[in-house]
Amino acid sequence: MGNQIIEQLVLKGQVHIQIPEIQFSSVEHALRMLVRDFETVLGARPKLVTGAYEEAELCIRIAQEKDDIPNRPEAFGFRFNLSGKFPRMEIIGHDDLGIVYGILAFSKKYLGMQPFWFWADQSIAKLSEIEIPCHHYDAPVPKVRYRGWFVNDEVCLIGWKEPYPPSREVWEPVFEALLRSGGNMVIPGTDLPRDGIHYKLAVEMGLWVTHHHAEPLGAEMFLRAFPGRNASYREAPELFESLWAEAIEEQKDMKVLWVLSFRGQGDAPFWHNDPSFDTSEKRGAMISKVIRKQYDMIGSAVQNPVYCVALYGEIAELYKGGYVDLPEDVIKIWADNGYGKMVSRRHNNQNLRVVSLPAANDGGKDGLYYHVTFHDLQASNHLTMFPGSSNFLKQEIETAFDAGADDYLLINCGNIRPHVYSLDILRVLWSDGSIDVNEHIKEFVSSYYASHHEELEELYLSYTEAAIQYGPHADDLAGDEYYHHPARQMIGHWLQGKGVQPDARLFWAVGDVPFNQQVKNFEDRLEQGIKNWEAWLQKCDEVLGKLVADDLRRATDLLRFHGALHLSGCEGFYWLCRSYREYREQNYPQAFVYASESMWSYKKGLDILKEAEHGKWDRFYQADWLTNIKSTIYNVDTLRRFLRIHGDSPDFFLWYKEFLMPETEKYIYLENTHRNPLSDDELAHRLKRFFSSHGGL
Repeated sequence: MGNQIIEQLVLKGQVHIQIPEIQFSSVEHALRMLVRDFETVLGARPKLVTGAYEEAELCIRIAQEKDDIPNRPEAFGFRFNLSGKFPRMEIIGHDDLGIVYGILAFSKKYLGMQPFWFWADQSIAKLSEIEIPCHHYDAPVPKVRYRGWFVNDEVCLIGWKEPYPPSREVWEPVFEALLRSGGNMVIPGTDLPRDGIHYKLAVEMGLWVTHHHAEPLGAEMFLRAFPGRNASYREAPELFESLWAEAIEEQKDMKVLWVLSFRGQGDAPFWHNDPSFDTSEKRGAMISKVIRKQYDMIGSAVQNPVYCVALYGEIAELYKGGYVDLPEDVIKIWADNGYGKMVSRRHNNQNLRVVSLPAANDGGKDGLYYHVTFHDLQASNHLTMFPGSSNFLKQEIETAFDAGADDYLLINCGNIRPHVYSLDILRVLWSDGSIDVNEHIKEFVSSYYASHHEELEELYLSYTEAAIQYGPHADDLAGDEYYHHPARQMIGHWLQGKGVQPDARLFWAVGDVPFNQQVKNFEDRLEQGIKNWEAWLQKCDEVLGKLVADDLRRATDLLRFHGALHLSGCEGFYWLCRSYREYREQNYPQAFVYASESMWSYKKGLDILKEAEHGKWDRFYQADWLTNIKSTIYNVDTLRRFLRIHGDSPDFFLWYKEFLMPETEKYIYLENTHRNPLSDDELAHRLKRFFSSHGGL
């Protein structure tokens, strides 16, 4: 139906909304959001009415043939007519999700509620009235049919509120943001207790649910169900199949994207549990057999099932080698390497970077599993924003779409709050299929900030330029884990007396060179990283100094937080490397001071997390178990104690006597008045002042 102007609809005060008499649970949730949005913006709670009601300014309903709404899943449109004295707007959906998307599109366009209003602490403008031009509208078809989030490594969400597993209070804002972003599927969490609310609520809010590639069909892990048994399908197929049958029975009436897969326990290749599968042919044949069995079991119990196979890790390699046979109607899901590049992921030091996209002659349907946050105990970003540029995200996703991988897009969204900007870029891409990153950053900044837009845009765009480039590839950019996992490995290698040999766990980052050179290679990169992040933070602080209070709080949480966390980690790791250099020269007091500097720098990271826990975000970062800044501090403190033993032991008085005690006291002091050892912090601070003034640092 073409655009036609009837007249202008004006909404103010208490708005009357006619709603369907028979409700979907998903629409009930969307109406709850709409009521809250109206009350926030207009200051009055709208009145919901059922049945014929001529005074209703808005009507929300399922499409009828006369409406000319596109006949496809999730379609919606806006229609206007003069059914009474005043114009009337109708939000019409083809199905329940069509109505949900129509309601949320109305809220965004006319009430100003942005997709991440909750996670970005959007300041909601209060209005006395809303003017709506009466133009008919049909929503375009999204580029990607199945699009959603994997709420993975979600420790912040777990630790944020008291109940475990997380309650509705935690999950509702997650699923609301996903729906407002146009998403329609979710993996709600990682290995959470099966009695939690997460799956039930996702279905209740209208989302398709899908599964982790390590938990095919969403079934219970074998070793949980059968502890003590060998997790071998060859030995006990009936036990595996009983778990699959149970999972199918539990979910057969839900909207499910069924993930077919066969990996071992703990997200590892299955042959770790059954080493008799020692060739690619044997492994591929078993995976093909299991997937076909799962496929047939679902097909016999579920009407019109949607199937997926995650081509992740070893399964991708076997499929590309021609060893895995898949049913034709299965969506093949290709994964990035965790750093946003559509190549195979790094396994320890092995980094083959095999292209992870369908070949030109590869038939069937294809989709993507993509990370804007990752946890790999190496260099990934977990607490901080994706370090790659918006142009990098654009290039990778648009190239994947061009290769035909556009039926499915699952984004690893982590804990949502730190990753709002990247998730918003992906929102546009899965909806439109392409993005103008310059236009997007303007829209994003103006949606969440009141002023100084151009300067804030520049900060978002230049953030990626400050990241440490630790390898030769464009995606070799350090996230927050780079400053912590390698640092803890280095300390362990050092204190175990292995410094005569390189640490093989660090070859991926600094090469197969002697350990002291590995440390020096880190030091050089970190030194440059400190300069980059200090410069970016200086620009950041100049802009933040101009912002009003609401924008200042938001920019501190969504921008400065990330740079400050990078700098604290960068400095902590740098001083750790400097400590090792002094240790090798047997300058133990200086090494002790540098280890203390390292610990103090890492402690700044905890302060940064704490400062971001204001208001509703109280406790949000308390479960930092993955980057785990506290663990790094504990490791460095252990190192510091180890270093003090070198020369200040056994009475922990010798360094005080040598460097700090007045010369007049050194030869006449009485032990009973001078043998109360200084604490590590006090000693380190005083030694730092001494060495700084005497040229010893």
